[in-house]
Amino acid sequence: MNILKTIAITLTIVTGSSCKDSKSTTPSETVLEEKTELKKEKDMKVLFVLTSHDKLGDTGKKTGFWVEEFANPYYTLLDKGVDITIATPNGGAAPIDPSSDSPDAATEATERFDKDEAAKAKIANTNKLSDMNVDDFDAVFYPGGHGPLWDLANDATSIALIEKFNAQEKPVAFVCHAPAALKGVKNSDGTPLVKGKKVTGFTNSEEAAVGLTDVVPFLVEDMLQENGGIYSKKEDWAAYTIQDGNLITGQNPASSELVADKLLEALK
Repeated sequence: MNILKTIAITLTIVTGSSCKDSKSTTPSETVLEEKTELKKEKDMKVLFVLTSHDKLGDTGKKTGFWVEEFANPYYTLLDKGVDITIATPNGGAAPIDPSSDSPDAATEATERFDKDEAAKAKIANTNKLSDMNVDDFDAVFYPGGHGPLWDLANDATSIALIEKFNAQEKPVAFVCHAPAALKGVKNSDGTPLVKGKKVTGFTNSEEAAVGLTDVVPFLVEDMLQENGGIYSKKEDWAAYTIQDGNLITGQNPASSELVADKLLEALK
């Protein structure tokens, strides 16, 4: 009987100790997991590539990048602790499309940008694209505006950079006119990167609506289809984004937030 009592007491002590250890370690493990996740987000580095082109064909008007398409993704990622580097083909100041800086085009993100001297300083002093190393980043994002149709669509440095990001299976994201930068991008087997991929981008009807069909060097919708992309869209100006593997594309300025959300999710 004494032996049985001794065994019972021993089991009670061991069980109690085990429960105590479990209760004491669980909160710390949770905190550690939260810290690890937070650190992971803060360690993420994304390259933003903007156009250097500021002439709207032969119209005598100016173009560049569209502010909303930069600002919304910029702040969506920045607020999550993502480290963002901005580069352009020429380096230096990135041209802003005047139409995107008007009151009619204003959004919460653009208004925040207008008051953000640090962000505006980055735009005024971008890095040169040829100085960027893909190995230093976890993803790349291209805002639109009409500028990319002239420079990024044919820029050898940009093309090689996207190809390397893709080869490393890192997220590559584009919105509105920015899929123009995919025009000459190839897979390792020489086929167009978008071939067989679900994609979207600024529609032919949206280009007609802004009266620039005969001004731009090519139409984004047509180019994506000619390169074998499985192109889809919603009605004009509706927010629409699609992801196929590591490739993320958005239809128009209204889609910038959706692209940013998908990119952020892809980084986790």
